[in-house]
Amino acid sequence: MVTDQVIIVEGRQDKLKLQPILDEYIEIICTNGTFSRNSIEQMLEPFECCEFYAFFDEDEMGKKHRKLFNSVYPESNHLYTRSVYGSVEQTPRKHLARVLQDAGFAVKRGFLLSKG
Repeated sequence: MVTDQVIIVEGRQDKLKLQPILDEYIEIICTNGTFSRNSIEQMLEPFECCEFYAFFDEDEMGKKHRKLFNSVYPESNHLYTRSVYGSVEQTPRKHLARVLQDAGFAVKRGFLLSKG
């Protein structure tokens, strides 16, 4: 499938949390803890014509990833969970659906109405 948007997350569990919420195909790339300027450039090279959305955790490591990612791709978009949830994986699906919808992604309606 072809996509013009890519969401970058820290881990596989983040990806698995987001995928069922989206009502369109969006490539979701996991950094899997390997995060350096060179590794992120290599990882995203096949998607250089895409619009990037960084969705990292609200912890110290996530903030470091966000800062580095922003230095490599300053034109990228950043999505945020609430600090009370700490991580994308721990964020309720209803909140994730709103964040994704507010960023312009198609979201399955049931997630906007659900409690979790």
